[in-house]
Amino acid sequence: MPTPQHCPGFEQFRDLKSIIFKCPNCGTEVEIFSDEYDKTHLCPNCKQKIEFSKAEIIKK
Repeated sequence: MPTPQHCPGFEQFRDLKSIIFKCPNCGTEVEIFSDEYDKTHLCPNCKQKIEFSKAEIIKK
């Protein structure tokens, strides 16, 4: 039996993109994945809720 080339479940995550936003409250850079955009996130620095619709995209 050949060794698998990828971890089990790899296919469902292969198209994920990493997006880096600037927290609109304190300016800290926050990284999320494209499947987490609609979830609630707190800034690791200021602990405020990040509204990604108002946040500046640093890198896609």
